[in-house]
Amino acid sequence: MTQIDRLTRLYSAGKLDRREFMQGAVAAGLTIAGATSIGASAAAAAPKRGGTVRVGLVGASTTASHDPATYTDIFTELGMTGGVHNNLAEIDANGNAVPELAESFESSLDAKTWTIRIRKGVEFHNAKSLTAEDAVASLNHHLGEESKSPAKPLFSDVESIEAVDDGTMVIKLTSGNADFPYVLADYHLPIMPSRDGKLDWADGIGAGGYVLKQVDWGVRMQLERNPNYWKGDTRSHFDAAELVAISDATARQTALMTGSVDVINRVDPLTVRLLERNPDIEIDNVTGNQHFSIPMDTTVAPFDNVDVRLALKHAIDREGLVQKVLNGFGTPANDHPIGPGQRYFSKDLEQRAFDLDKAKFHLKKAGLDSLNVDLSAAETAFSGAVNTALLYKDSAKAAGININVIREPNDGYWSNVWLKKPWCTSFWGGRPTADWMFTLAYAAGGAWNETHWSNERFMTLLLEARAELDQTRRADMYGEMQAIVRDDGGAVIPMYANYVDAHTKKLAHGKLASNFELDGWKILDRWWFT
Repeated sequence: MTQIDRLTRLYSAGKLDRREFMQGAVAAGLTIAGATSIGASAAAAAPKRGGTVRVGLVGASTTASHDPATYTDIFTELGMTGGVHNNLAEIDANGNAVPELAESFESSLDAKTWTIRIRKGVEFHNAKSLTAEDAVASLNHHLGEESKSPAKPLFSDVESIEAVDDGTMVIKLTSGNADFPYVLADYHLPIMPSRDGKLDWADGIGAGGYVLKQVDWGVRMQLERNPNYWKGDTRSHFDAAELVAISDATARQTALMTGSVDVINRVDPLTVRLLERNPDIEIDNVTGNQHFSIPMDTTVAPFDNVDVRLALKHAIDREGLVQKVLNGFGTPANDHPIGPGQRYFSKDLEQRAFDLDKAKFHLKKAGLDSLNVDLSAAETAFSGAVNTALLYKDSAKAAGININVIREPNDGYWSNVWLKKPWCTSFWGGRPTADWMFTLAYAAGGAWNETHWSNERFMTLLLEARAELDQTRRADMYGEMQAIVRDDGGAVIPMYANYVDAHTKKLAHGKLASNFELDGWKILDRWWFT
């Protein structure tokens, strides 16, 4: 990026005034006329206040609540974590963990002690001033023996969390964690007001850019801009926002094309060309960490047999699914969750191929001539989930594997099917770091360990890699962990899928984050109407 590009981006974002931009541009070699022209274009593209943005979403649950320990669906996460609340840290468009409600993070040399300075002058929506005590209560809410929060495994190495004074908190770990600021950006960890040392979450009060006005969980959420937002005019440009749950892919696209909503997520890759032909619609196609999973419960038969798991992994046509389900908007995956966009993605690990002979070999090794299994699927898991299950059924049949596809209702899928049925379809937006992804979904005993899998060597490496500061050694550890999950784990992971969202061209945004869909779930905070 050139100096002119940097100046233009800062000017467009409102971080430089016109005089500062002109001085910098001339110093960088532009003529006054050239600087004036570029400055005018940048000013026209700058964020503007106003309007009500309407978001049509797949991924909503009627069983959701204000309790951040229960957040499981994008409807809740985008509206609450991405609108009503802020975290101590956020993931920026470049994938970095940067301070949000924290002003700074300082670690000891061994990354065991983290001192966090709390941002001054921040008020919650109820006018209570933010203090370190609120941050401590927000994190402690996910700890304790009774906690079932999915964020609990992320704090497995936390020894203590203390407020030193109103503006400072100290977190001590039992072992080093070089990625700890990323943990604090987890969407289960928004900072909320405290009362008598406990988190006061019931009223949906936050410190974010929007105030919650009304919510019908899994149906509709209405927000209004927080007039006292501490980020001022640099963020949360909309006057109001409305989130609407639209599970059917065709209905979502129709709503966008008719102007009923301004933006939708998870565009059906098979019909994306229809939207591309509309001159008023823009497609966002972002390569990130998203992957589709078909997890097996490894504690119940027949999935408790590793050879059965390997037979199923060899019996799926990954290349075919990328073309038929994703329409090319993705790449074949390798039965582990670390995608090619991750820093520690192992390029040396052999890609698993569709191989019916190997599938038959592992069935025989398991003592079976054939296998009959049920697979639960619903479109709320991911667009094309049912089709994926049916195509999987067709490809596995020749290996003697008979898959009975059960079409489950979209509503209640994440509470009634996922983590409940022995084999189902699932979706992961991925996580910014390998440690975060492995800890959340593969660590033994984790609330979101969707395969109920446990592997002693994997757990040893997980703890060692987290504290390892030598990047070469750390990469080797994560490479071995990817191989262990691929060959022993209970998840069939056939596809890394791009984030494919769409919006009216009346909306504008900067560089898109790739940690989650819809700009890392931050569209309410980062986008604006032109």
